[in-house]
Amino acid sequence: MFVTNLNDQMKTVFFSLIVFLLSIKAFAQYNYRDSNRIGIIGGVNQMSLYTSAFDAKPGMGWNAGLSVRGNYYDNWDMVYAVQFSEVNFDLATYNSLLQPKDVNYKFGMVQISLQISKKIFDENLTLEFGPILQVNGKMEIDRSDKLNTIKGTTLKADEITEITNYNIYPTAGITFGVTHFRANISYQYGLINMFSRLDGVKGNMGILNGNVIIYL
Repeated sequence: MFVTNLNDQMKTVFFSLIVFLLSIKAFAQYNYRDSNRIGIIGGVNQMSLYTSAFDAKPGMGWNAGLSVRGNYYDNWDMVYAVQFSEVNFDLATYNSLLQPKDVNYKFGMVQISLQISKKIFDENLTLEFGPILQVNGKMEIDRSDKLNTIKGTTLKADEITEITNYNIYPTAGITFGVTHFRANISYQYGLINMFSRLDGVKGNMGILNGNVIIYL
């Protein structure tokens, strides 16, 4: 299971941020009480790997987390969030019999975000943008695929699983709905080469998210 595979560092980040988000809710200004809400996040993502080194295909994953939306100034909100995700992508490879096979790569991650939200139509339509810090878990593939050769290289499939421990994303998105139930669509692009531990290999992540948020 994804949760049982998280390392201690990622667990610490997650539970510390739960306490942080709950604290924001508890100490929100009285005058803005109706605008400060905890949201439960659930949804899906599609990760694309942008690289010239491999033949990569996007894959679908999932998201879950918590957020707090708070009134900041006039028609602007601040949105704090922590999100667990599992992302997937496929690489073209050849097995020991030189037969082509797409190998699935997946890894878990925790994202911490702080975004500015502009109200376009009261609370029913808002635009968000801001930075995301991401902590990565170890990338995994099926054991039977580890010795496959990645297409266009001499690398074995398991030789690229040691990725960077973190990443930074600028992100932008749109949120729409009603007071207690909203949907969010966002896109984020990783600024850090996830294969920085491999000489001569560069790859950046792009993630399209589609989430629903239930505000308490």
